[in-house]
Amino acid sequence: MRKALIMGGGLAGLSCGVALADRGIEVTVLEAGSRLGGRASSWRDETTGDSVDIGPHIFHSEYHNMLRFLGRLGSSRLITWQPGKVLTLATKPDPLVLRHAPLPAPFTLVPSILRAPDLRMCDYLSMARTGWRGMRFGEEQVAELDRVSAIDFLRAQGVSEKLIDWWWRFAAMVVTNVPLERCSSASLLRIHAQLSGYRGLHFGFGAVGLGELYTEQARHVIESAGGRVLTDSAVLALSGEDRISAVVLGDGTRLQADFVVSALPPLALSALLNPEQRRRSALADLDWFEPSPYICCYLWFDRPIGAARFAAHLWSPERLNYDFYDLCQIRHGWEGRPSVIASNIIYSHRAQGLSDEEIVRATVAELAEFAPVAAGAKVLHARVHRVPMAIPCPLVGFEERRPSQRNPLGGLVLAGDWTATRMPCTMEGAVKSGALAAQVVLEELGRPEQLAVEARMYDDVAGMVRRVAARRPRAVP
Repeated sequence: MRKALIMGGGLAGLSCGVALADRGIEVTVLEAGSRLGGRASSWRDETTGDSVDIGPHIFHSEYHNMLRFLGRLGSSRLITWQPGKVLTLATKPDPLVLRHAPLPAPFTLVPSILRAPDLRMCDYLSMARTGWRGMRFGEEQVAELDRVSAIDFLRAQGVSEKLIDWWWRFAAMVVTNVPLERCSSASLLRIHAQLSGYRGLHFGFGAVGLGELYTEQARHVIESAGGRVLTDSAVLALSGEDRISAVVLGDGTRLQADFVVSALPPLALSALLNPEQRRRSALADLDWFEPSPYICCYLWFDRPIGAARFAAHLWSPERLNYDFYDLCQIRHGWEGRPSVIASNIIYSHRAQGLSDEEIVRATVAELAEFAPVAAGAKVLHARVHRVPMAIPCPLVGFEERRPSQRNPLGGLVLAGDWTATRMPCTMEGAVKSGALAAQVVLEELGRPEQLAVEARMYDDVAGMVRRVAARRPRAVP
């Protein structure tokens, strides 16, 4: 039986492991930490007994790889979907609820956005060129767009400064985790095209802790097929110059395999490669990838505070938190409890100097801006999670640096949301990367099989425009 070692027990590593185990490969997953799940992990809060995540994550209805993975594990039903509305924006004087209207894509959210306060018709019309570019967007445009920052791209397209401040600065932070000034326009436009190109696209949230959706289920699949899933098993080095054939663990144990799949973040992989391996693997840019840190705050209140299930603040220079989640409207069995709120401080450099107590106070104040009851409610318990990396920052030049899953250094295969998936760095991108990595292993064994699900064509008008653009690709002006 052929053997594969997988470094990293997060979504990318476990999804790759399940795919290979299902196809008769003996899999060993090596996770350096004490729990599986990586950046999508969960555990029991020791005070409340509630399952909490390292930070809230969102699913959406076009997550075909993620949903197929959960279906294989029998947990796809454990998602709380929000089909009726997309998002509540904490605008003044009243919250703005974004809902899909019965219009063709990409116009389904236009009626909602036209109700935005403080925007004039000239601001909306300034989006025309960017909207047109979004419908035409395809991977053939990535190289050129990746050389331009998102802010420079939007200004060149004629988007008004008011609309940039009202919408695009918010969008860049919540979907790319970096400010517009640093974001690759290719990364931002890809997400814009995907989110606007599908009629009725909607979000979902884990009805149980994220790790409960897949970690133990994946372990069971792999171990039932004769493999192993090991925690507290950090890899110290990769063995081999022309071909990677083994790994060395921190305790000196040497494990051999036909393939070594790295499902590690770029900086963690960089630390394992010696100079010759780095040269042969064409991974000289690993240290270029910059992590986007975030801080997640969990608040247990003494009463229901009347927050929306999923709400977000728009951008402002002083803003800490962007998105908020009322877990009592999400988690199975939590209905009727006093509110438990999770929030995210994205690209959190501005909060690094704050204490946990200061972050909790600021989070309650920002929550009270759209759920006023929070200001008078008592916080019974709070947890602040400081996470070094939400995703790698999609900076200018990021897309061109994303490596293929197939590596020139024999025996080494790459997985992870940061690799070349043609997807944003999301849970969907991580699972797709695991499927692509498994495809590489099977191809090397002479057993080619399509495992990764590619994004489908956009719907309606967006799809028609994209089809024409794909037949007649033109250089980006």
